[in-house]
Amino acid sequence: MSKRLETVATITCKKTLLMLFNFIFWVSGLLMLCIGIWMRIQLRDYVNISVQGSGAALLALASLGAVLAVAAVLACCCTARGHPALLYLYGAFLAVVALLELGAGASVYAYRTSLNEGFDQGLNESMMAYGQDQSKTSHIDTMQSTLQCCGNRGYADWSKLVPPKEVPLSCCKVPQNECDRRNIIDDIYNEGCYNRVLDFINSNIGLVAGTAIGVAFFPLVGIFLSCCLASNINKAEYEQVA
Repeated sequence: MSKRLETVATITCKKTLLMLFNFIFWVSGLLMLCIGIWMRIQLRDYVNISVQGSGAALLALASLGAVLAVAAVLACCCTARGHPALLYLYGAFLAVVALLELGAGASVYAYRTSLNEGFDQGLNESMMAYGQDQSKTSHIDTMQSTLQCCGNRGYADWSKLVPPKEVPLSCCKVPQNECDRRNIIDDIYNEGCYNRVLDFINSNIGLVAGTAIGVAFFPLVGIFLSCCLASNINKAEYEQVA
C-alpha cells in the first residue's frame, strides 16, 4: 500500500513539474513569435534594400514560435490525461522541436551572412534608383536619418553615381530647412551607412540566433519529464494489475 502511495505521489509530482514545463514552453513559443515579428519589422528597410534579403528566416522563426505555443497548450491536455502513449509522443515531438530550433538558429545566422553580402550591392542599386523609385527612396531616407549616416561608404558616393546626384536631405544632421548640403562638415553626416547597418544587423540577428540555439536545449528537460512520467504511470498500472 505504501509503495502504491509512493508511486502516486511521484506521478503527481512529475505531472506538476511537466505542467510547469509546458507553461514555460508556451511562454518561450510566444517569445519566439514576438521576436521573429519584431525583428522582421525592425529590419524591414534594410532587408528590402538588400538584393538577397527576403526575411524568410525571421518569418520561419516566428512561425515556429506559433507552433510551439499551440503545441504547449495541447501538451497540457496530454499531461492532465496522463496517457503514457501520448506522453511518449509528446517526448518525440519535443525532440523534433529541439532539432527545429537548432535549424532555426543556424538559418538565422546564415541569413545574417547572406544579408551582409547582398547589402553592399543592394544599397548601390537603391542609391541609383533614388528619386525615381518611391519605395527605395523611402527606405534610404529612413536608413540615413535613423542611423545618422550618408551614402554607402560615405556622403561622396552620391556625387560618384552616374549621373551624379545631390546629397539627400535625409543626410542632414541639422533641421532640413536650415541644411546647406554643400557644408559637408557641419550640416551633413560624413559616415557611410554600410558599416552602420552591418553593425545594427549583426548585433540584432546575432542575438536572435544565439537565443534560438540556446533555447533548443530546453526541450530536453521536457523529454526527460514526459518519459519519466509515462514510465511511472505504466509502473502504477502494472502494480494495480499485480
